[in-house]
Amino acid sequence: MSSSGLPGVAVVQCHPDMSAAKPDTRSLDKGTIRLLERAVGKNAVLWRPEEVLAFEYDGTIERAMPQAVAFPDSAEQVAAVVGIALDAGLPVVPRGAGTGLSGGAVAALGGVVVALTRMKRILEIDAEDQLAVVEPGVVNLDLSKAAAPHGLYFAPDPSSQRACTLGGNVAENAGGPHCLAYGVTTNHVIGLEVVTPAGDIVEFGGRTSDTPGYDLRGLFVGSEGTLGIATKITLRLLRRPEATRTLLAIFDSVDQASAAVSAIIGGGIVPSALEMIDHHVISAVVQAMDVGYPADAGAVLLIEVDGLLDAVAEQALEMRDVCLAEGAREVRQADEAAEREKLWAGRKGAISALGRLAPNYYVLDGVVPRTKLPAVLRDIYRLGEEYGFPIANVFHAGDGNLHPNVLFDERKPGETQRVLEVGAAIMRLCVDAGGTITGEHGVGLEKRGYMDWIFSEEDIAAMAKVKAAFGSTDLYNPCKMFPTGKGCGEVSQAKIEHVMKQAGPDAYI
Repeated sequence: MSSSGLPGVAVVQCHPDMSAAKPDTRSLDKGTIRLLERAVGKNAVLWRPEEVLAFEYDGTIERAMPQAVAFPDSAEQVAAVVGIALDAGLPVVPRGAGTGLSGGAVAALGGVVVALTRMKRILEIDAEDQLAVVEPGVVNLDLSKAAAPHGLYFAPDPSSQRACTLGGNVAENAGGPHCLAYGVTTNHVIGLEVVTPAGDIVEFGGRTSDTPGYDLRGLFVGSEGTLGIATKITLRLLRRPEATRTLLAIFDSVDQASAAVSAIIGGGIVPSALEMIDHHVISAVVQAMDVGYPADAGAVLLIEVDGLLDAVAEQALEMRDVCLAEGAREVRQADEAAEREKLWAGRKGAISALGRLAPNYYVLDGVVPRTKLPAVLRDIYRLGEEYGFPIANVFHAGDGNLHPNVLFDERKPGETQRVLEVGAAIMRLCVDAGGTITGEHGVGLEKRGYMDWIFSEEDIAAMAKVKAAFGSTDLYNPCKMFPTGKGCGEVSQAKIEHVMKQAGPDAYI
């Protein structure tokens, strides 16, 4: 950590300048390549620059080239790859489908990416005990499809659930629209098989919800690939509800929709999902697909309630009345599965639809108290105007988990840097409102420099001791989560000063 030269302001690393540390992918030792090929198979190792190019990024705008990508298909092969890389002094970077939104799978300092997409077997579905045992490369939605004949499903449903893998969900503690009522990934993981940074294969948890000893399972979920690699996951499945109702409440403004969110939760109703979509996103969605959203709306709330038939009908009516009382001009209800899927298609496809508005978008992830939603959203739009970027908002309004999308064009000189600056300023807004820097996307490479906004030096030091206890070093998914790290670089002083100016004189940037 270095001083900014300004009273009360400390400077930490936010978005590392990796250009100086970016490895020459052609220089990987041939002996290491041969060892990797022996461990996982010759056709399961990529090392030529043109082969590893597709693995230089995930769902963020951070990029860095790995030196090799290995595709193990068992825990033993994962352990072998980890050992080979670390013995060669190379960083190890776990990777699922690459849909993450915090740079967690980016090879910040090069090294070997351990791609888990070959490990895609559903090993067991136990309908009686309502659990499943899967490998980390299983796609989220595929588990629910496999469980459907048993009347079961997997509750966490990230918007990328058609592509994201369960290993990545565990690493990032992923959420989704229905986490309001059913919780995030950690609430549904009961057991893990893990390859530690030392190459050992260990078990955390089991097949029951409570096991004696330290909750290493809970500690591991959300550790963002810094404590090990999950190679087998035991998950809790839920029964399909008897009835489901989906409402689309249409408002003229974001403020009205935000007030309705607070009124619904404040009234003691906890729907299974409560999502907000603003005018920018609605505009993109109606251009991309026919989902029944009104193009002239200032915002819509997508609300879902499920459970017993009589209770669902009563709660749907209560929420309709609340929305109308808060200024909704119309509330539509979808009872049939096809109608509900149509409404949800707009929410699930919202981020990809933004490509119709701009060549690039930067997805942010912060949390604020529900009562602060109107004020924080107004400030977010204000920042967009100041920086000259449209900002589209689609998010989990029920738990205050914001996802501002900054629309830009990376081909224009300087735009990417300014987008990172406005992103930092938005994160500062969330923290100052009593919130935090991530709800479900993780800290990763993207937001590690903001950790001391919410944690003390002692807090971060305690976390580092946990990492060390697992045998993890600076080579194990480097530059992720922690504000410091050997070789991870620092942001420019000019950027720091610019962000600080936007955040206010008391900000810790």
